[in-house]
Amino acid sequence: MKSNELFRASGVMALGTILSRITGFIRGILIVAVLGTTLLADTYNVANTMPNILYNLLVGGALTAIFIPQLVRSFDHEDGGDGFASRLITTISLILLVLVAIGVYFAPSLVRLYAPEFFTPGFEAEKDIAIAFTRYCLPQIFFLGLFTMLGQVANARGSFGPLMWAPIANNIVGIALFGGFLLFSTGITTETITATQIQILGWGTTISVVVQALVLVPVVKRLGIQLRPQWGLAGLGKSFGLAGWTLLYVLFSQLGYLVTVNVATSAAVRSAQEGITRGVGYTPYTYAYFVMLLPYSIVTISIITAILPHLSRLAVANNREEVRVQLIRAIKLVGVITIPSAVAFLFFGPLITEVIFIGIPVEDSRYIGYVLAALSFGLVAFSINLILIRGFNAFEDTRTQVISIFIINLISVGFSYLFLNLLKTQWVTIGLGVAFSISYLVGLLITLSLLKKHTGAIKVMEFLGQHLRLLGAAIGVMAPLFALTQYITWVGIELTPIARAGELVVVMLTAFFGYLVAGKAAGVEEISMIGHLRDSVVRPSKKAE
Repeated sequence: MKSNELFRASGVMALGTILSRITGFIRGILIVAVLGTTLLADTYNVANTMPNILYNLLVGGALTAIFIPQLVRSFDHEDGGDGFASRLITTISLILLVLVAIGVYFAPSLVRLYAPEFFTPGFEAEKDIAIAFTRYCLPQIFFLGLFTMLGQVANARGSFGPLMWAPIANNIVGIALFGGFLLFSTGITTETITATQIQILGWGTTISVVVQALVLVPVVKRLGIQLRPQWGLAGLGKSFGLAGWTLLYVLFSQLGYLVTVNVATSAAVRSAQEGITRGVGYTPYTYAYFVMLLPYSIVTISIITAILPHLSRLAVANNREEVRVQLIRAIKLVGVITIPSAVAFLFFGPLITEVIFIGIPVEDSRYIGYVLAALSFGLVAFSINLILIRGFNAFEDTRTQVISIFIINLISVGFSYLFLNLLKTQWVTIGLGVAFSISYLVGLLITLSLLKKHTGAIKVMEFLGQHLRLLGAAIGVMAPLFALTQYITWVGIELTPIARAGELVVVMLTAFFGYLVAGKAAGVEEISMIGHLRDSVVRPSKKAE
C-alpha cells in the first residue's frame, strides 16, 4: 500500500473512531447515570458483555484473524472472491443463529458461570435481572457476526472507513435509549426496576447492534461485491483449519476475561454483604477499561486495520524484512499516543473519571479513576502486543500466538485470584487492573520472542529508546501538573463540578502542548504525527522501494 493511500485510510478510520468513541462516551455516561455503578449496573453489564464474549470465543476471533488474508488470496479466483465470501458468510451466519438459540435456552447457566455469586441467597433479584438481560442481549451475537463479516469484506477491498463509522449508529441508538430513561425513569434500582423496563433496556441495546450491522449492507453493495446465500464448504477447508488455532487463542483470552468478571462480581456481592454502598465491582472495571481503550482504539486499531492487508501481501511475497520494518514503525507510531495517555491515566485517572461520569456519587466516579490508573501500566504493552499479533496473522500463523495469549492469561488469572484473597474487598477491582498490566508487560517479551521465526528478531531496543524519550517527555510535563492538582486538594479548596471540568481541560491542554514541545526537543521524529500524520504513517522502506 502506498504511503498516501495508507495515510488517507488511517485518517478516515481515526476520524470515524474518534467520533465513535465520543458518542460511545456519551452513551457510557448515560448508562452510568441511569444504572449507577453498583449491582444493578453489574447485572446489565455482565449480560451485555455476554454476547461479545461468546461471539469472540466461538467465531469472532477466527473471522478477524483469517478473513482478510484469505479474502486477499481469493481475489485471484475467477469471480474475484465473491463466491468465497458468500460461502463463508452463509456458513458462519447459520452457526451464529444456532449459538443464539442455545445461549438463550441456557442463559441461567451462563449467568452462573460468569457471575456465580449472584446466586448467593439474598441476591435473587440480581440473579433474575441478569438472566433476563442476558436473554434479551444474546441475539446480538448474530448481528455482531454480520457486522464483522461485512466490514472485513469492505476492508479487503480497500474500504476501511465504514467499519469504524458504523458503531456511531449503534451509539446514537444507545444515547436515545438511555437518554430517554434518564428523562422518564430516574432512580431505578434492583428493587424498583420493572419487567417492562428490563425489556426496553435489553431489546433496545440489541437493536443498536442490529442498526450497526445493517448500515454496512449498502456499503458492500456500492463496492460491487455480489454476496448471496451460498451453501457448501468448498474452498473453506483452509479457513476453518486456521480458525481452529484461532479459536484456541480466543478461548484462552476469554477464559481470562471470565475470571475477571467472576472476581469483579464476587467483589461487588461481598461488598454489599459488608455494607459497602460504593460501586466496586465489574461496572467500575468495565468503564475504566473503556476509557483506557480510547487512545488504543483511535490510533492502534486505525493503523493496524489499514496495515493488515498490506502485511498480508508482503507475507505472500515472502518479504519478511519489510514486514518487520512495518511492524516496528507501527509500534513507534502508536507509542506517540499511548505513552502519554498511559502517563495521563496514571496521574489524573480519578480527575478524568470524576469529570466524565456525572450523575453518580463522587466516590464512585473516583474509584473508576483508580482502576484506570492501575490499567495504565499495561496500555503500551497491550497495544504493542496487538500489533505483533497482526504479524502472525499476516503469515497465517494462528498456532504460535496461542502460546503467548495462554501465558498472558495464566499470569492475569493467577494475580486476579491472589488479589481476591489478599486485598480488602473494596480494592479487589483495582487489583484486577494491576493483574492486567503485569500480564501484558510479561506477555510482550514472549510475543516478541515467538514472532522472530517469521520476521527475524524484533528487539526491544529497536523501539525502547524512542519509547523512553516519549516517557520522559510525558512525565516531565505532567508531573508538575499532577503536583499542582494535588496541592489544590491538599489545601482544602473545594471545586464545583464545572470548576473541576475546567481544571481537567487546563491540565490536558497544557500537557498536550507541553508534550509536543518536550517530545520534539527529545529528538523523537514520530512526534510530528500529531500535526503531520502523513509523514509518520507506515511507508515502504528504501529497501522495498
